[in-house]
Amino acid sequence: MTSTAGDAAQLLAISDLHIGYPENRSLVERMRPDTDKDWLLVAGDIAETVADIRWTLETLAGRFRKVVWAPGNHELWTHPKDTVTLRGVPRYEHLVEVCRELGVLTPEDPYPVWEGPGGPVVVAPLFLLYDYSFLPAGCATKEQGLEYAHGTGIVCTDEFLLHPDPYPTREAWCRARVAETERRLAALPEDLPTVLVNHYPLDRHPMDVLWHPEFAMWCGTTLTADWHRRFRVETMVYGHLHIPRTTWHEGVRFEEVSVGYPREWRKRSDPPGRLRRIVPGEVGAR
Repeated sequence: MTSTAGDAAQLLAISDLHIGYPENRSLVERMRPDTDKDWLLVAGDIAETVADIRWTLETLAGRFRKVVWAPGNHELWTHPKDTVTLRGVPRYEHLVEVCRELGVLTPEDPYPVWEGPGGPVVVAPLFLLYDYSFLPAGCATKEQGLEYAHGTGIVCTDEFLLHPDPYPTREAWCRARVAETERRLAALPEDLPTVLVNHYPLDRHPMDVLWHPEFAMWCGTTLTADWHRRFRVETMVYGHLHIPRTTWHEGVRFEEVSVGYPREWRKRSDPPGRLRRIVPGEVGAR
């Protein structure tokens, strides 16, 4: 699978590959750049096992000039079928080491600058998690929100498989990540625009179309609601929702680049696995 561009180098993006499904794995096997200078941003949810994550990143790193990875929640699960039983921060750090072995950039590395067409622009992979601040209507606390979600039966598997060790809670881990990332972004040169890559959107507006609004609790944090303005964001790349689309918020492009599950993408008219062009902007983008 390639993008729809010509011969110029591109900054491309994809997320939510979920290669545990044979159909999705096949999509990765067929993914190719259009030029030998293309970069690929991978915004999380590759798979649940370290072996599958390694295979995917190694495959893509062998084809693209540079691969940049931001973790999703599925990579952070301590799943019963994974032989790697690390939890929380140690699991994340292990995945970072895997990426470094493969030459894949992570949120722990210096942010690279895309110098190709449409550049220069800083490419910042982020790892922020969520803090339950996207509450359902009528709920004032996390506890109320979780009670409501359990009542509807829409509860994210993170509650059982994503452990925050050594942090006491996932929201505590989130807040620590937000504070450190905010410090790093604030130190970037003020004359350079940015492309921020995070598994979750930085603002709540993409959740407006969720069939199950209570799922928004596991989709980000209000702490980042102004980052697209503060940090000169040209495009905010995310996944997680399995609703691939482009939205514009306060003049900033938000690009959801997920593949999703076969049962989801089989219903769409567009072929699955198309790499989305982030820089230069897609033809027809506002």
